[in-house]
Amino acid sequence: MTGFTATTTAEAIVLASREQIWELLRDADEVARLTPFVTRIEDRGEHWIWSMTKLPVPKATLSPTFTEKMEFVELERIEFKHDAPEGSDENACVDGWYELEELEPLEGESVATMLRTSLSITLDLPLPKALSPAVKGSMKTVINQMGDRFSAGMLETLGTTTRGKPTRS
Repeated sequence: MTGFTATTTAEAIVLASREQIWELLRDADEVARLTPFVTRIEDRGEHWIWSMTKLPVPKATLSPTFTEKMEFVELERIEFKHDAPEGSDENACVDGWYELEELEPLEGESVATMLRTSLSITLDLPLPKALSPAVKGSMKTVINQMGDRFSAGMLETLGTTTRGKPTRS
């Protein structure tokens, strides 16, 4: 097995309150509903168990399930780190965070929140390391699609927009 990792970061000024965004991101069912390729997220308190649909990667298809240890700093930060149960054979892991910062609204805005995210996905696949550029390219494409669709769904759910265009790297 070879480990392949892809990472993305993004930020946007969302024209919604920090509380509204927090409530949405704190709700495992809502996060699952908004996240493409995710079939469900089981909230077990300190841990969330993510189950995904089949993901296409070069020369393989996988349907990952992985365990994330969740840390919540009320209205400020959600951090998640892979924390597989002892003896499990999880072949995917995700590490990342959301940060929320209340901003001064501009003229014509009632509220504004800076939302920053970071996400790093690692997949263990039965592929040679030589395929790394192709696999990482596919992973980056999937992560970007997931982020775009999650963001659009979140904004629709909140009934709002962003100030300017979100940035991603």
